[in-house]
Amino acid sequence: MRHENKGHRHRAQNVQPVMGQLPLNRTQLDFPFQNCNVDYAGPVLIADRKGRGCKLLKSYLCIFVCSAVKAVHLELVTDLTTEAYMAALNRFVARRGKPQSITSDNGTNFVGASNDLQRFLSSNNNLASHIAQEGIEFIFTPPYTPHFNSLAEAAVKSCKHHLKRLLHLTHFTFEEMTTCLCKIEAVLNSRPLTSLSSDPNDFSALTPSHFLIGRPLLTVPHPHVADVTITRLDRWKRIQHVQQHFWRRFHNEYVSLLQTKTKWLASTGEVKPGQLVLIKEKTPPLLWSLGRVVKTYPGVDGITRVAELKTKRGTIRRAFNCICPLPLH
Repeated sequence: MRHENKGHRHRAQNVQPVMGQLPLNRTQLDFPFQNCNVDYAGPVLIADRKGRGCKLLKSYLCIFVCSAVKAVHLELVTDLTTEAYMAALNRFVARRGKPQSITSDNGTNFVGASNDLQRFLSSNNNLASHIAQEGIEFIFTPPYTPHFNSLAEAAVKSCKHHLKRLLHLTHFTFEEMTTCLCKIEAVLNSRPLTSLSSDPNDFSALTPSHFLIGRPLLTVPHPHVADVTITRLDRWKRIQHVQQHFWRRFHNEYVSLLQTKTKWLASTGEVKPGQLVLIKEKTPPLLWSLGRVVKTYPGVDGITRVAELKTKRGTIRRAFNCICPLPLH
């Protein structure tokens, strides 16, 4: 018995459910961006004007990803407020069409936008029935579960990983950064998804741009400046320099992303209502966050991945990767 308790103390593990099947909105496509995921990346520094003595301002990337075809839409925002996100959402809807659902984390800007639209519906009773049929469903993932919004997190990694390594060489204005993001968006939307046919003479592949414009994306010819020192280039060619470097790095990285996923092949452990669990979160020293499982939420495939916990500070909802069941014996 002592040996068993010692093993629980030194090798405590959280419950790991089996990897789920693709959601329904990942396998059915009516229109691009009908169901999408959104997340923020950054910050990136932009210059308030050209020339010497300019001030550097923080800005952020608002990334929309289509759940069905992985098409990417990038928006540049100047802060993390609800108003800035609403402005980016309006620009996105004006160019891509209004989505049916948007999945995001519990950021205050995402929750604030959802609350603002709900208040508008409740204050306009004569328009409520019409707008409710035409409205957007905001879906929020459980707290501290970035893998529930994996499409947007992967897009953030693709953009931020290379872009931050390139922007430390130079600082763009808002207009130049918007142009650079449009070029990076074209790179992401040109990646091959699957072959179009099994014909040995067919060398074309299906890309996200086929669903957006009906054909592959092609860039306007430009001289090769990726190997030239960026300080020797004018401002316009610096944008080409960043785009060509981004293309080279993303092109080499994307090949390894085509491999089959090999983790979470089986479930380990289980969580039942009434069970006492330890919550993984940042706490002061000597303070252990404990909770009692009140209810579990199974997914569409019948596998439970989220639990509702009763704690001293109230009822919270956490995914299984954030809780560790305590042993009964």
